[in-house]
Amino acid sequence: MPRPRIAVISFPGTNGDTENLRALQRCGIEAFVFLWNEDREKLQDIDGYFFGAGFSYEDRGRSGMIAARDPLMQFMVEEAACGKAVIGNCNGAQILVESGLIPLDSGLRMSLARNAIRTENSWSSPGFLNEWVWITPTCKRDRCATADWSGAMHIPIAHGEGRFTTKDRDVIGELRRNDQLAFSYCDASRTISTDPIVTPNGSEYAIAGICNPAGNVVALMPHPERTPNGDPYVHSLRRWIETHPWSRKAPAKVPSSYGEISIPIRERSGTEIFIDTIIVNNEERTVEQALRRLVPSVKLKQLRYARLRDREVRDVLTHVSFFNPHKEVAYVRRGTSVTRWNSEAKSEESSDDFFAKSIAFLRRDESEMPSALLGEGGQTGICYVCSGTNEDEFRRSELQEIFANPHASILERFA
Repeated sequence: MPRPRIAVISFPGTNGDTENLRALQRCGIEAFVFLWNEDREKLQDIDGYFFGAGFSYEDRGRSGMIAARDPLMQFMVEEAACGKAVIGNCNGAQILVESGLIPLDSGLRMSLARNAIRTENSWSSPGFLNEWVWITPTCKRDRCATADWSGAMHIPIAHGEGRFTTKDRDVIGELRRNDQLAFSYCDASRTISTDPIVTPNGSEYAIAGICNPAGNVVALMPHPERTPNGDPYVHSLRRWIETHPWSRKAPAKVPSSYGEISIPIRERSGTEIFIDTIIVNNEERTVEQALRRLVPSVKLKQLRYARLRDREVRDVLTHVSFFNPHKEVAYVRRGTSVTRWNSEAKSEESSDDFFAKSIAFLRRDESEMPSALLGEGGQTGICYVCSGTNEDEFRRSELQEIFANPHASILERFA
């Protein structure tokens, strides 16, 4: 029997190609790297795909968001429908969730959100996690491509956004009924727990990995490819491919999961600070390009946002840990009045209103933990100022989801 063939997909910022190839080849799979912009004819007769670790597009916007909206991913939807295996680890998992392939084949139904531990009344952040964890299969051995093994597996994690979460409780119920909660964090004795010692990223229900309804698409946050300890995971993939032949099908017509959604209005209140970069903001440009695939005329300005509570502007903008005048410029808004911060004079001066004739949005992560520098009740977020199009365009959920994943963030439109 010929060895299964897997393409390791590499986007700009992917950094795990070598270890992905090594793990696949060690477990009897023929593998090669495929760059995101290569000719897809190279992929016609292969058996599956592996999306590995890294920071695709530097995590601009949020982890996996830009890569998930690359034209290549529509091709992946068609390949998955043919029964080909599509496996995503870490950044690969983030891409699969953002693309909608996980958990239910289409639509943004979950988020791999910023690592955060929920306490009774607040959140705490462990930051970027680089440590070893235990995982175990929590579905039947034949349920998905990588679950044909037993016991507890000791493997590393390395991520800043690995917390499976959703606002749609019906999705969790459906995943449980379908046995799609494929892998969970556990201890060495295979006891599953959401305790931060066991599930350090705060993932809901201790979820480490999920499969799609057919079982051929799997998203896992830890890294079985980085250690021989993870070989059973990869051997399972080889056996799945050998026993689940794929067949070429006409591209399935997937019903659109997009619609029109009203964005809540955020009234102007208190003292608000908007911070722009002096040099080119690469994240701004990349998010703009993602928007232009849908609205070619749109222009975007991205700014860092803070709303103060019981603090003076001078006390905040003179802290270099918050604002660097050599790299950034700050604007202050109180109601309809906009000023620019003069860092040399340490005072405000008159400025044009950069909101004029524009549509502005604010994204706030639900697990945000603003600096005490802003005062109790202060808020932070990312502001998107859009021009070159009309407000009706932004009622489209597919546009809104570029700005924010609704399962982890709040999107508001400035009044």
